[in-house]
Amino acid sequence: MLFLIILLIIVCIALSLFVLIQNPKGGGLATGGAGSNMFGVQRTGDVLEKGTWVLLAVIVVLTLSITTISKSGGPSAGAADSKIQEQLDKTPSPSPLGGGATAPANTPPPVTDTTKK
Repeated sequence: MLFLIILLIIVCIALSLFVLIQNPKGGGLATGGAGSNMFGVQRTGDVLEKGTWVLLAVIVVLTLSITTISKSGGPSAGAADSKIQEQLDKTPSPSPLGGGATAPANTPPPVTDTTKK
């Protein structure tokens, strides 16, 4: 699973580079500027656009795979999840009625000051 997460990070970085390299298509905030490039190179634009869609599909497949493996309790998830679940089972849950913080039963009562002033 760690391999898939590292692969997902690498693909996300590659996707961000693909998006940053592309020229604006003339829509949105890039319209109407005097410096807009009307006649860009079409071939590199097509390759970058297809690469962006491929990387996007790879990200979707990787995230679904990671989710499926983690939900089904993959090989590395079982031991860590059981330890965390044991800790959660040991901790006391607060009262839903909002009774406030109560001292645990094993603690001695607080010591009061008996000296007169």
